[in-house]
Amino acid sequence: MESGTVYEVNMTPMSTSNYFKKGHRIRIEISSSNFPRFDRNLNTGGNNYDETEGVTATNSIHHSEEYPSSITLPIVKE
Repeated sequence: MESGTVYEVNMTPMSTSNYFKKGHRIRIEISSSNFPRFDRNLNTGGNNYDETEGVTATNSIHHSEEYPSSITLPIVKE
């Protein structure tokens, strides 16, 4: 990805289930990596398995008329 360019990214969440009582809140975290749970991401665009130097990634979420963002959470009613 090129710095300063806006990209559309569609992600498929992992299957999970949570019960939220009235008044509960949720938090969404955006990250380039979840190491050590998943393989590391050095943000270089190269082969992560044989690299030693990483690059700091800056993640931005755009939310405007031109770049709308959304998160869809399925709901199962009682």
